[in-house]
Amino acid sequence: MKIITIIGARPQFVKAAMVSKAIQEINGKAKTKISEIIVHTGQHFDSNMSDIFFNQMAIPKPHYDLGINSLTHGAMTGQMLENIEKVLKKENPDWVLVYGDTNSTIAGALAAKKMHIKVAHVEAGLRSFNMEMPEEINRILTDRISDILFCPTDTAIKNLVKEGFENMGVKIVRTGDIMLDAANFYRKYASKPSEVKEESDFVLVTLHRAENTNSKAKLKGIFSALSKISSTKSIILPLHPRTKQYIDKYGIELNPKINTIPPMGYLEMIWLLSNCSMVITDSGGVQKEAYFFKKPCLTIREETEWTELVKSNVNFLVGSDESKILKTYQHASKKIFNFDTNLYGDGNTRALILEELMIS
Repeated sequence: MKIITIIGARPQFVKAAMVSKAIQEINGKAKTKISEIIVHTGQHFDSNMSDIFFNQMAIPKPHYDLGINSLTHGAMTGQMLENIEKVLKKENPDWVLVYGDTNSTIAGALAAKKMHIKVAHVEAGLRSFNMEMPEEINRILTDRISDILFCPTDTAIKNLVKEGFENMGVKIVRTGDIMLDAANFYRKYASKPSEVKEESDFVLVTLHRAENTNSKAKLKGIFSALSKISSTKSIILPLHPRTKQYIDKYGIELNPKINTIPPMGYLEMIWLLSNCSMVITDSGGVQKEAYFFKKPCLTIREETEWTELVKSNVNFLVGSDESKILKTYQHASKKIFNFDTNLYGDGNTRALILEELMIS
């Protein structure tokens, strides 16, 4: 069986690493061999956003690196579609495996579907119900044209059922979350960033979504809140290139007490998540990782696709409003949290994915 894996953004590198490891394990034991061809679209191309993940996590080097980035959504997706189609014609795979909700995801799924190649979508069924998010458009369209939908949660399956997917001739499988596999596997390799002096009791912040960075008012509100938090608690902020660009564009002066560091590799992020006391983020993946490492999370968005975290009272939607961020931070700082609920499976998602692909 030949699988083509489409990746392009750093969360996808982490997810795909676990499936690649499971393929290697199967190939070492089973008579039936699985051939995996990795296609990197180039969506994340900075060395701290891409190369470091392949090196740290021992991900097989991509067979194809398309080098497509720094374009508008339409131009980027179009070029990816065209180039992925060329790869599919050459390789003729049995399956195309796509992850998450990026432009790389929809381009890979659409190229495969138009060539009548089966598509499997990992992290299917997620919904933020905000159609202004490019990710929401990508995930809905990818779900609709996939042949197997690998869902991380019961909520994801309920979303698909409400949308009528049970009548669409698609296989829906509850696998758990592939990111839990990665967190469990790599936590023993966690590496403290050289730029960090703190050992514990700091707040980890990540900030990169366009809905926040592209708005001067929102970005100023967020950093004003972070500045006030930093007067009593250490803050560590791995600074995304886009966020830095807009900080400079808007002339926002950062409080020197906010420790800004370069984007981190996965092993450094694992260390930061393990040792912080709280997470503040607009990332979907980091919200889950905060839960995996039993840390409360303030989500600087108006909605989240990970609604079960909010219902479990370990994740709080605060948007970009300074007063709401500060009020919720004070509340979360004093609260005792329960992380015992099993929301995301048992950490064996990679094996379940391959089992389904081999029998379908």
